[in-house]
Amino acid sequence: MFLFLDFIIGKNIRKIKHISHLMDRSTTKLFGIMPDKEDIYSFELSNENGLKVQIINYGATVTSLQIPLENGKVADVVLGFDDLKAYLDSYSLPSAPYFGTTVGRYAGRINKGVFTLNDKVFQLVGNNNRNTLHGGNVGFGRKVWNVADVTNGKNPSITLSLSSEHLDENFPGELHVYLKYTLTEENELQLEYNATTTEDTVINLTHHSYFNLNGHDSSVLDQEVFVNADQILEVDADNIPSGNFTELSNHDFDFRTAKKCPAVIDNSFVVKAKNEVAAQFFSEKNNLKMSVYTDQPSVHIYVGGNCFDTIKGKENAAYHPSSGICFETQNFPDAPNHTHFPNSVLKKGEEYKQKTIYKFENIK
Repeated sequence: MFLFLDFIIGKNIRKIKHISHLMDRSTTKLFGIMPDKEDIYSFELSNENGLKVQIINYGATVTSLQIPLENGKVADVVLGFDDLKAYLDSYSLPSAPYFGTTVGRYAGRINKGVFTLNDKVFQLVGNNNRNTLHGGNVGFGRKVWNVADVTNGKNPSITLSLSSEHLDENFPGELHVYLKYTLTEENELQLEYNATTTEDTVINLTHHSYFNLNGHDSSVLDQEVFVNADQILEVDADNIPSGNFTELSNHDFDFRTAKKCPAVIDNSFVVKAKNEVAAQFFSEKNNLKMSVYTDQPSVHIYVGGNCFDTIKGKENAAYHPSSGICFETQNFPDAPNHTHFPNSVLKKGEEYKQKTIYKFENIK
């Protein structure tokens, strides 16, 4: 069957056409319409084991991740909304939850929104207690991404792209980003990021799904967390890194032995070894394990605070502070202001690359 779909992306019309590679109309749906009349689409990837992930091109956002269970039921293990308006409205809350979004240009906080690059001082928007959080007022999670490529069959994927203009939220350089989501036959959701810039800039991209292996409409507090880290970043009252590290021996957040998910946590863990298991999450109820792999130096773990007991999520679920847990694989927050932190500068002519994997398995 020949399929021809036109997607109106910004002011450009991008036509994607392919005999076997384009997803058909049963897995591509109109999700909503932006205030400026741009159409937002939902794309579904599914593997031969029955896993399904739904992604919208608003914010390159994961809206649903459905895992078949051994009892024949299905668990949707990420928080989200049923319609575009709810995603748009969530940014008017006292603190936006960023459900399932792609965060950039810089994930986490930058102290007072200031950094120096090539002897020039850049002042960003102070959108979080005068600090810059998750890229500023209009980060990548609030932008409409282009559809660059779609494949189906085994290991289906979708690649989304975004161009962020020079001085977007006052970050230097025109940044070109590609994010490829792949759902493998090994029950992995793989995220591969690539970016280039027209001028030297700073960058730190991450994924912001709230996971709940019991299903998005329950609590994570009876599930267990493992983190392969000996240290966390020391932070001040505004969660800005001091530049020092806190050893986790005899610490409440020592998850080197798995233990119950905490009710409140908002900390960056220093990953011990790249491309090994950085963190794991366990549900005894659904007999599920999620393993997180990354080539990034940190996994930021977050529970509590941004659901306010007022948010109605998918299927009219009442979300609350313990509805989900984030495993944000990324560079250190405020790295541009700490020379001994991992490099956060992307130079003109170089390429930013990042890969993160969320793998789902039955607990044996």
